[in-house]
Amino acid sequence: MGGKTVCPYCKHDKCYVIEGGKRYKCANNKCYARFTVTVGTIFEASNISLTKWFTAIYLTTAHKRGISSYQLSRDIGVTQKTAWFILHRIREVLRRKQPVTLGANAPVEADETFVGGKYSNMHNKKRVPLLQSGDNFANKTTVLGIIERGGELVATVIPKNNPYKIAMTVSEVVAKQSTLITDGTNMYQRIVSSYNHYSVNHSISEYVRGFAHTNTIEGVFSHFKRSIIGTFFHISPKHTQRYCDEFAAKFNTRKVKDSERFVMALKGCECRLGLKQLVATVEDIEPAVVLDEKPKNRYKGILQIKDGEIVGHYKSLRDAANKTGIDKGQISKVCAGKKEHRTAGGFNWIYA
Repeated sequence: MGGKTVCPYCKHDKCYVIEGGKRYKCANNKCYARFTVTVGTIFEASNISLTKWFTAIYLTTAHKRGISSYQLSRDIGVTQKTAWFILHRIREVLRRKQPVTLGANAPVEADETFVGGKYSNMHNKKRVPLLQSGDNFANKTTVLGIIERGGELVATVIPKNNPYKIAMTVSEVVAKQSTLITDGTNMYQRIVSSYNHYSVNHSISEYVRGFAHTNTIEGVFSHFKRSIIGTFFHISPKHTQRYCDEFAAKFNTRKVKDSERFVMALKGCECRLGLKQLVATVEDIEPAVVLDEKPKNRYKGILQIKDGEIVGHYKSLRDAANKTGIDKGQISKVCAGKKEHRTAGGFNWIYA
């Protein structure tokens, strides 16, 4: 602010330099607060040296597939718990603070994916209760990806109890009347009238029709999942959004040098994330969403899943059977968790 040091507490513009330039003291006789340049940043009240902080930021932003807390703890000489806290503070820096609008310059692709481990890789203590619940995706977190071809990516976690969040998020991010390309799911039907909409039907093995495809966003999901499987191994649903923020920030700056990305991260470090806030309990049930109009169907429908990807969304069991040619009874058993192999026609099926 004009080259002057300003007190972060009372905003007084006259301060004294103390302790050999390491700290400042406010000259306001009603304040007299002592402070450092780290106040209001992720470095505030941290016993970790700035040298280690800067090293951690550079390593986090430079590694294409991220860096684990165990690896960072060895690299900068701190405990694993400290490294974990540092990484989440850095992810808070990388989180997008300003709204973005996609679609002004190129077509936009939108798709969903599931993040979470396979039942077959779990210990019996975890696997059996999940199988008995009848929910094939009880341990999965839904992530919506929206990308402008050749442009930026937006990755958002979708809560399980809010089936309309997908369409609402797309309408907030994608400019109206722009070109929107999705798969065959009807989750976007509420908003397609506002866009130049194209879709590809994966359930009948249609993946490209002219320029209409979702290969770009699916390629992005592939990189995101490689970072989880190869670096983090497991992420909790509670913190999945932070990992999405980190990945999206690095993807959107993929054309700049590592040193430039490091400087960009430092410029955005004026934010706070306390440990209590980070580990606070997240309510499973979000407030009800107010919609502009009631959904036409009173049911949420059936989701058709292949390799963790939603390839179809049908309004009923009969609709799913008629459009896919798969026996309705088999689909019903999979949805109810009664079928031994939990697939019908080579697909997983769940109630939306």
